[in-house]
Amino acid sequence: MDIITSIIAVLGASILELWLGIPLGFFLDLNPILIAIISAAGSILSAFLIITLGDSIRNWFIKWRYGNRTSKEGRIHDIWNKYGIIGLGLLSPLLFGAPLGAALGIGFGASRYQLLLWMSIGIFIWSIFLTVSGFFGLMSFQSNFK
Repeated sequence: MDIITSIIAVLGASILELWLGIPLGFFLDLNPILIAIISAAGSILSAFLIITLGDSIRNWFIKWRYGNRTSKEGRIHDIWNKYGIIGLGLLSPLLFGAPLGAALGIGFGASRYQLLLWMSIGIFIWSIFLTVSGFFGLMSFQSNFK
C-alpha cells in the first residue's frame, strides 16, 4: 500500500474514532509523527462536522435524551455541570470519541467556537499520548521477540 492510501485510510479511520486511526497507522507502518498529525486531523474534522451541523443534532439529542420532558436532569447533565466544556473537550476524545463528545456539547448548548477549541486541544493531547504510548509499546514488543 502506498503512503497516500495509508494516510487516507488513517484519516478515514480517525474520522470515525481516534482509537481506530492510531493503531491502523502503526499497522500500515507510517511514521509516528505522521500518525499523530493525521489521526488528530481526522478526529478534529469529525468534531467540526458535528459542531457545524449542530442545530439538528441538538434537537435530536434533546428529544432522544429527554423525550417530551423539559427538565435536563440526569447523570449526563450532572457531569456537564461539574466539568463543563473544558472537561468535555479534554476527556471525550478518549472516553467516547470526538463525534459523540461534540454532539453532547452541542446538545447542552455549548458555544461552537469554545467547543471546537477544547475538543481540538483534547484531540491533540490524546493523539500525541496514544501515539507515543503505541510507539514505545510496539518497540518493547518487537525487542522482546528479536
